[in-house]
Amino acid sequence: MSQVSQALRCIGLLGYGEVGRILAEDLRARNLRVLAYDRKLDAGAGASDAAPLHAHAQQHGVELLPSAAALAQQADCIISAVTASQTLAAAQACAAGMGAGQAPFFLDFNSASPGSKQAAAAAIDGAGGRYVEGAIMTSVPPYRIRVPLLLGGQHATALQTLLQPLGFAAEVASERLGVASATKMCRSVMNKGLEAMVIESLTAARHYGVEDAVLASLQETFPGLDWQEQASYFFQRVIAHGRRRSEEMAESALTVQEAGLPAFSAQATTERQVWMADLADRGVFGLRGSPAFACSSDWRTEADRLLAHLQVSQNTNTPQEP
Repeated sequence: MSQVSQALRCIGLLGYGEVGRILAEDLRARNLRVLAYDRKLDAGAGASDAAPLHAHAQQHGVELLPSAAALAQQADCIISAVTASQTLAAAQACAAGMGAGQAPFFLDFNSASPGSKQAAAAAIDGAGGRYVEGAIMTSVPPYRIRVPLLLGGQHATALQTLLQPLGFAAEVASERLGVASATKMCRSVMNKGLEAMVIESLTAARHYGVEDAVLASLQETFPGLDWQEQASYFFQRVIAHGRRRSEEMAESALTVQEAGLPAFSAQATTERQVWMADLADRGVFGLRGSPAFACSSDWRTEADRLLAHLQVSQNTNTPQEP
């Protein structure tokens, strides 16, 4: 592939999960060629994890490729949206496919620390690609391709110009690599930490029968939030996506540590997210994919499920840890 033209015509999605599929739909609606690779595809078309990916790709006209390296060989821009722990490995896998004359952009959406992003950038830039860090600043589903996005790095301005006609709401945070990701990760210490605190506080309050008093006090202290609605949203997101969020919080903790601070809060939040994810995997909140799974509009339903599980564990003298 020659040097990237002044328009992005082929987008490669590295990771075909929730974010990847939303982007695929919106990009295909703009008649772009969209390629995708996900590790779940390695198991084959008949595997249960891979089947929904094949079905979605067929429905929306997305071309599934056999490897990350294959994406790098064909795409004008690769968007990496994998789990945080795979940030560097994903970049290295794409870098392995870049050859002479190629200069694809590599837009790294992953929730990783500045240090992790810098290591990923070294792999991509060293192979002749153009690395741009991307920090998604809120939940993707409500905004879809218009989700607020911060870009960073020496190629950020060039890529922003090409992304805007495609519908991305991208702003350049800095040409200095790490600024965008630091903004995202430091925000996550607060955001994901609040999720963990709300789950802990209100589940304990539910046990003692004082949840209405606690919510009323919070509403008085922080009148700008609808605490009932926010609590329900927090429970649902952590139950459904706790594993992914725990990896993001591990990177947030690393971000704090890279600044020279002990990451007490971020590490505790990571543990709570992992704990909830383990319980969800065990079916405490209902079977994944069933109508009963984390679908309540009232956080009390999920708190009651959690308390019932803990009560059974205590009665049977089994450990409360998942």
